[in-house]
Amino acid sequence: MVEFTDHIGKPIHLLYYPPYHSKYNPIERCWGILEQHWNGAKLTDALTMLLWARSMTWKAMQPVVKLNLKTYEKGISLTKKAMRAVERRLERNPLLPKWDILIRPA
Repeated sequence: MVEFTDHIGKPIHLLYYPPYHSKYNPIERCWGILEQHWNGAKLTDALTMLLWARSMTWKAMQPVVKLNLKTYEKGISLTKKAMRAVERRLERNPLLPKWDILIRPA
């Protein structure tokens, strides 16, 4: 996210939802709408799932849906030195340091 902020030249404000607070999380509400749209259809394969997801509309717009077959590596982490450099770029809200972070472009 730090690199992306530098690339676009605009700040990014990250607001995380605490665990087990899905009713406040917009993406969780989106999943609920998607489940209603599917209406119990059997998603037996990736193509069926993609076609159902593409058929959704919201405010007369349809989503861009792509199947990602990339396998992401597990266990990748930054060195402590690299993480300190990232942490210096993060502005954490003192009242909610784990949940409210601002990243400004360099």
